[in-house]
Amino acid sequence: MIIEWLTGFTIVVGSGFMLVAALGVLRMPDLLTRMHATTKAGVLGAGLIMIGVALHFASGPVLAKAVAIIAFLILTAPVAAHVIGRAGYFMGLSLWDKTTVDELKGRYDEATHTLTSPPDTDTPPDGQGRA
Repeated sequence: MIIEWLTGFTIVVGSGFMLVAALGVLRMPDLLTRMHATTKAGVLGAGLIMIGVALHFASGPVLAKAVAIIAFLILTAPVAAHVIGRAGYFMGLSLWDKTTVDELKGRYDEATHTLTSPPDTDTPPDGQGRA
């Protein structure tokens, strides 16, 4: 009886997080904040749903698949969001008008598609590095 309650609870809460992720896509003002909402809430929601599925079926193969899916989501979602955000930034998508800091501004060379690093503050003025 308690397993059914836990299963239902994790699936409902996971679905709620997925709903929040979907609302984030609709309500957030720019690409970067939309990505943040969908990545965080989407992975948490899908992970909770997979936990509910593993609890419901309570078998080794289903548990192994659920763990593999959760691990895959945790490992790939941040990387995918980073790549999409970087591509959107370099394509020239505008940031939200209330964005206060743009650390990449002025560092991207459109001709060579490279970023210049900020000045290294750890290197001594003589350029020799640490001993």
